[in-house]
Amino acid sequence: MFDRALAPLSITRSQWWVLAFISRKDGLPQTQLANELDVGKVAVGALIDRLEASGFVLRQADPVDRRVKRVYVTKQARGFLEKLRKETDKFNAQIVNGIDRKQLEATSEALLAMKHNLLAMSDGTVAVSADDEREVQSAKARKKRRAAA
Repeated sequence: MFDRALAPLSITRSQWWVLAFISRKDGLPQTQLANELDVGKVAVGALIDRLEASGFVLRQADPVDRRVKRVYVTKQARGFLEKLRKETDKFNAQIVNGIDRKQLEATSEALLAMKHNLLAMSDGTVAVSADDEREVQSAKARKKRRAAA
């Protein structure tokens, strides 16, 4: 369904996912990008090829190690990402239509806890990203506000 929602913008969910990630970590080496996305180097390379052909990213050799290719978002992509955000916001609004905020917050907290549990089960440690940490802090603040109300 998400691919259908993005079809008028001529981008797939996979391309959107990679483009959005690159926009938050502009200039990552292509191999590191594959590692952070937990996707094969060949698959990421193919996605970057398509994004590059569309004018959304460009690859540049690292100034220190010319074998390393860094991936950068273009100016064209920045404007396109804003359109994508609007479309994904509309799509997400349709998904949560009729669900009250408290239910959404509880669901978000439960899913985040499950993610942490799965990570802990996979290698014995919990890897918390900055985004996850912000979400945890946000959830705690919302709980305090509800308790105080």
